[in-house]
Amino acid sequence: MKYAIQINVSPYVSNTGYSAYQFIRTALQLDHEIFRVFFYQEGIYHAFKYATPPDDELQITKKWTELSRQYNIDLVVCISAAQRRGLLCEDEASRQGKVDQDLAEGFRISGLGQLLEATLLADRFIQFG
Repeated sequence: MKYAIQINVSPYVSNTGYSAYQFIRTALQLDHEIFRVFFYQEGIYHAFKYATPPDDELQITKKWTELSRQYNIDLVVCISAAQRRGLLCEDEASRQGKVDQDLAEGFRISGLGQLLEATLLADRFIQFG
């Protein structure tokens, strides 16, 4: 089974994003395919490179980066939602005159077309949040 996943909730509001992460890990261990994970609305907060939750809390951004690296998963962040919330990739940071980009390793910025493509090419689409 090939899945497309959308995450709409901040990792600091609920554990919905972590539930999505656990679902994805389990699906991969059962030999399913994750076509794409799309972070939308408040879900873009999963992709902030400089997020520093306390040491005794879940480091979800690092977990996504490791998952992407291990399984070559496409982690896409909605560009409009990201810009509204100050999450900039290298190109946009440069265009805006910012010193640094905020996007964590393993994530990339793109538009809603990537979400549409994922829903068309996957067998199942699951939305978290």
